[in-house]
Amino acid sequence: MSAEPSPMRAFYNLLVNNAVAGVVNFTVWFAITFWVFLETRSVFATGMIAGVFLVLTAAFAVWFGSLVDHYPKTRVMLGSSLASLACYALSLGLLLITPEPVFRDVALPQLWVLIGLVMLGVIAGNVRTIALPTLVTLLVAEDRRDKANGLVGMATGIGFLTTSMISGLLVAWAGMTGAIGFAIGLTVLVIAHLLTVRMPAGTQRAASGTEADTGPDASPDRRIDLAGTLKVVGAVPGLFALILFAAFNNLLAGVFMALMDAYGLSLMSVQAWGFLWAGVSVSFIVSGLIIAKVGLGPKPLRTLLIVNLIMWSVASVFTLQTSIPLLAIGCACWMFLGPWAEAAEQTTLQKVVPYERQGRVFGFAQSVEQAASPLTAFLIGPLTQFIVIPFMTDGWGAETLGGWFGTGADRGMALVFTVAGLCGVVLTILAFNSRAYRRLSAAYAAAPDKEDAPG
Repeated sequence: MSAEPSPMRAFYNLLVNNAVAGVVNFTVWFAITFWVFLETRSVFATGMIAGVFLVLTAAFAVWFGSLVDHYPKTRVMLGSSLASLACYALSLGLLLITPEPVFRDVALPQLWVLIGLVMLGVIAGNVRTIALPTLVTLLVAEDRRDKANGLVGMATGIGFLTTSMISGLLVAWAGMTGAIGFAIGLTVLVIAHLLTVRMPAGTQRAASGTEADTGPDASPDRRIDLAGTLKVVGAVPGLFALILFAAFNNLLAGVFMALMDAYGLSLMSVQAWGFLWAGVSVSFIVSGLIIAKVGLGPKPLRTLLIVNLIMWSVASVFTLQTSIPLLAIGCACWMFLGPWAEAAEQTTLQKVVPYERQGRVFGFAQSVEQAASPLTAFLIGPLTQFIVIPFMTDGWGAETLGGWFGTGADRGMALVFTVAGLCGVVLTILAFNSRAYRRLSAAYAAAPDKEDAPG
């Protein structure tokens, strides 16, 4: 009889599997953004890509969270990869049968059908981002979960490190066809590896199932049950406020999603931009390693707000001048601080939310948090293209600010970054002084330690 697999061994295997799947999906996302901008030179189009991603994320997150709670985790992850594989295969077929010049016209439907297929494949991977923190609760002891969340951040950083470099090189040397072919090959490997992962006994039942419905013929309740999820969130003082704070942060972050690639590609080649992101992504990995070593401290919410204050302060100044080194430093700071914010939010939710509801609460949080960003992403592309860029090219802004800030299209995008950063600083200061912050901090401190999840 084979030995029972240890929970931590299963966690490490699933962490690696998720990391590789993340590399695949983010490579495709980066690649389609790079490729569309290079083909069309349209900031509007890249803004729409970010908007499509965020709309689909918000639309599917609650349902994805329900799937995570109602089915065994590895089965849900397997379904995620199979869905991505199908979308990427259809995308490759469309690329092969369509003449390349067709994709250079943003008015033609073929480009948007391709973007839709690619982004559906990427979005299918979001099931994994909801499942992974629930697996931390399931497989890792409570006093080590903040460090495990740091490892999750490190894995994400490795994904960014390889993704940005791979995307730039693939688009430069093999176009979008090469990027999709790469994604299909790695997705097949991810599926094959996941099929070999052994989970400890009792951990493969549905989180929302009861003892009575965990047998081979069980039919657990598969409803999304949004009302029940809202009740759980509302029962924790200040938890709604935390989710709304993250939503407002994402409202501002939508600016960076819509414009960052266009800004970077206006200063350097796609290969150089990919290598720059690969370099700054090292800070993401270092950050995850530090969290895995020292944890977040006894007050993760305080850590979350301090990190946000620093992040938005950096965002308000890193594009003040046209400077690739300044851009690289700003991106590195952003990448270093990101895992701290993400780990702090996950650690808080893992402690204050019952395990059997965590998939739905993580999904609800993702849905609400991402719902804010599409508004920014959809608006900021046209706003920047048709108002801010002319304002900083030959308008009043160029005449008034151009002497020290600079003029042109890249300076228009830079001005939008600075304004978004200042808004983020104000928002974080307000959150630090809010009653909701104090109530949720008290709820976290009062929550009992749960050494193991059910099963």
